[in-house]
Amino acid sequence: MRKQLSRLPIRSRLAASVAIVVFVILGVVAVTVGTLTARRLRSDFDAQVTAQAFNISHLLHLDLRGGGGIGGLTNFASYASVTGAAARISTEDGTPQAATSGAPYLGNPLNPVSEINGYRVAAVNVGFGPGGGETVIVQYGLPVAPLAGEIANLELVLLLGVLIGTGLAFAAGAFVARRAIAPIAQLTAAAGEIERTRDPSHTLPEPIADDEVAELSRTLSGMLASLSEARSETESMLERQRAFVADASHELRTPLTSVLANLELLVDSVAGADRDVAESALRSTQRMRRLVGDLLLLARADAGHAPLRAPFDLADVVIEAASELEPSSRDHVLELDVVPTPVNGNRDDLQRVATNLIENALRHTPPGTHITASTRPLPDGSSELVVADDGPGIPPELRPELFARFVRGRGDRGGSFGLGLAIVAAVTQAHGGTVSVDDSPHGGARFTVRLPTPTAASVEKQTVSA
Repeated sequence: MRKQLSRLPIRSRLAASVAIVVFVILGVVAVTVGTLTARRLRSDFDAQVTAQAFNISHLLHLDLRGGGGIGGLTNFASYASVTGAAARISTEDGTPQAATSGAPYLGNPLNPVSEINGYRVAAVNVGFGPGGGETVIVQYGLPVAPLAGEIANLELVLLLGVLIGTGLAFAAGAFVARRAIAPIAQLTAAAGEIERTRDPSHTLPEPIADDEVAELSRTLSGMLASLSEARSETESMLERQRAFVADASHELRTPLTSVLANLELLVDSVAGADRDVAESALRSTQRMRRLVGDLLLLARADAGHAPLRAPFDLADVVIEAASELEPSSRDHVLELDVVPTPVNGNRDDLQRVATNLIENALRHTPPGTHITASTRPLPDGSSELVVADDGPGIPPELRPELFARFVRGRGDRGGSFGLGLAIVAAVTQAHGGTVSVDDSPHGGARFTVRLPTPTAASVEKQTVSA
């Protein structure tokens, strides 16, 4: 019972608690009143029966003294004329002397008050009979059915009163509980709006009464103010970091390009050990340039910069990406299954997506793995790019963090920076698409990129902007 009540809303619990208390109180009162009233009714009924019996015995006594005898009892039938009443006159040993019409057996005449055959019977000793014979006793009985019906009606009224009072108490408790909890409901609605908008600058309603709910509202308002201030500080710090990364990456591109050009000339002009050193420096600089490019792309995506877009064929982008990676894919079997797939977006960024997905499959699968890159338009007008392999696959527990930044696979053999899949996710989201990973039909990993197809108006707008 307690567990069931604990699952109810607090309004229902409060109303139920009030109703239970009122039910117990009304029940105790009803039982007490019913018991006392029924006892009083029975007492009055017994007094009425006894009074009638004494009246008959008094008249009989007068007749006996006057010599009229039992048979000459004056008005004997009138005292038994009450509806359903019965009277009997008998001697002490139970020998009947007279009775009203249809009077049943009324029990032992020596019992002063008894109940038998549905009658409440009172017996009164009149005295000696005619001629000084045996003692004469008058028995008078009334049916107890009317009394029982009256007590049953009383109990029914009391029961209905308890039930109605309990129902009214529940309704009143629910009304009062709702009024009392209304400020909390307002706080809940305001908190839900803050959760939906993720804006802690919203103000919470403060109840008029200075009670615990008002204190809770003030405490939550203070907490939200602190969170809003902390959020502003965090966003400001992150914005400065993004600006720094973007500026630093942008500024580094020019000197890195110059260093690369000089190192390429140096490699061509030296030989022997010096050439090996120059080639090593050239490879490191090339990796640095890729890292700077990755950081700049992610910084722009974080800043919400929308790249210039134009319509093109996604299949051509996948072919170009596979051509660039052909020298590093000789240990694998790279297959293309592309069909014309029109999209509207930034060609360089989406080529980067295709390159990163194919390169990721090459880097994290053993030699001999079959890798398939495919494109196709979907019936709903969107476009799909899929890169799948039959390698060892990706464990399910690693998939939630797969698109995070600087996450490297344990089988990475190419010395990546851990930004490839993060760039895939950032570019896809910037184009309004989604990227997911699951198991390929051949048992390996399958990456699926879905890009929405914009309306003709948006395509024209982006083309004009370009």
